Amino acid sequence: MNTSPSLHPMLLLLLALLAGAMITLSLAPFELWPAGILGCALYAYLLCTCSPRAALWRGWLFGLGLFGSGVSWVYVSIHVYGHAGAPLAAALTALFCAALALLHALFAWCYVRFVRPLPGGMLMGFPVLWVLFEWLRSWLLTGFPWLFLGYAHIDTWIAGWAPVLGVYGLSFICALTASCLFLAWRSRQRVACFTYAVIVIILWAGGGVLKPVQWVANASDRPLSVALYQPNIPQEHKWDPAWYQTILDRLRDASNDHFGSDILVWPEAAIPGYYEQARRFLDPIALRALAEETAVITGIPFRGQGEGIYHNSIMVLGQGEGVYHKRRLVPFGEYVPLERWLRGLIEFFDLPMSTFSPGPADQGPLQAGAFRVAPFICYEIVYPDQVARGARESELLITISNDSWFGKSIGPLQHLQIAQMRALETGRYLIRGTNNGVSAIIDHRGQIVNRTEQFVETTLVGEAEVMLGLTPFSSFGSTPIIAGCATGLLLMILMYLGFWRETD
Repeated sequence: MNTSPSLHPMLLLLLALLAGAMITLSLAPFELWPAGILGCALYAYLLCTCSPRAALWRGWLFGLGLFGSGVSWVYVSIHVYGHAGAPLAAALTALFCAALALLHALFAWCYVRFVRPLPGGMLMGFPVLWVLFEWLRSWLLTGFPWLFLGYAHIDTWIAGWAPVLGVYGLSFICALTASCLFLAWRSRQRVACFTYAVIVIILWAGGGVLKPVQWVANASDRPLSVALYQPNIPQEHKWDPAWYQTILDRLRDASNDHFGSDILVWPEAAIPGYYEQARRFLDPIALRALAEETAVITGIPFRGQGEGIYHNSIMVLGQGEGVYHKRRLVPFGEYVPLERWLRGLIEFFDLPMSTFSPGPADQGPLQAGAFRVAPFICYEIVYPDQVARGARESELLITISNDSWFGKSIGPLQHLQIAQMRALETGRYLIRGTNNGVSAIIDHRGQIVNRTEQFVETTLVGEAEVMLGLTPFSSFGSTPIIAGCATGLLLMILMYLGFWRETD
């Protein structure tokens, strides 16, 4: 039967936009996880018979639907805090989403031109290429590993695969499920549908079998007591010198009742000045924390070694030690690409504290009491392999952030969901301290134990277990799933070449 899409061309393009937006609906805060798989299946349908040229447009529109619905929250930081006018902010946001969508245009073209004709190209080639392009997006031009298909599945059966294969593995299972759904619909033959159903059942039931597996164990007889102060400082006042002392006073006063906790956390850049300038405030805090056996972990900027070197950092005061300088910086927020040409053009390119330098690659964990803590600042938590490497050397994860830049958008809630996946992948409790929410304690299965509301000043009090042992993902990272996808694609190519030579 002919199942070529015979709809009106404009309708096909609108369906591409819709398919991309359905991925966003599967993620936080909507969490309609079947929408992601159905959107992926619709995407496979739109690419099933079209030409490479048509695939370029459909792929780009799919990406525009995905990023336009999923990361348009960058408008808030550009307009509200970058003080760009609404038309300019909208134009820059559209340009950002359109540029990201080019990767899906390339995906669609590569799939239709090279992968779809291969043996198994529509069944296995689609999910294999999907994962390889998610991985490509995680490092190309510093990387933007956001809106991955697998993030929607922290609470579904296939979450059992996360400690083994990571988020890329979950994305592969979702994309393969979508391929099976599309091919079953296209074939409508009993044997074929049964085969595709068996594949899906094995993948999802396998996750259900793996879900209760205990990959790690408690490292201590008692949990750590944790307090996370969420100051809710308005972003427009954060770097205002007139607010400097007020912010320090609030930090000290709000923390008075929580010295004696094992860990007390202040958020990213909680101290709105360089460490050397804040010593008169920090030294008494460190002495009190040491006396009461508390590790105070705070975000603070540091002057580095060398002229013009500054770091966005996290350090331990009191019952512990260590300083970590952020390695993965946010473009325009922490550094300005093409700075020589862009600085001064508009206010957005001159945001406060946008002159940071990345820290060394070989930094170790922080020490909090008797335990090692792997630190990550804001955006770094979205990199699966960086977190996996940190988990190998530590018993606990901590991330501090300032999501005030994105206001009441969906961005901070997506960020929280990503942090949950890192805890699930690595089998580590994760402490997340933020300026204005959501601050949270996440257990080693990716479940939120305690959390705050957004846009309130509060202190979250709870407990965190310290864990020993490694999940398979912590040990090997994304290498097995990426290598497996690359190998699978190579085998399909070799099979195709062998078949072509035999029939030549």
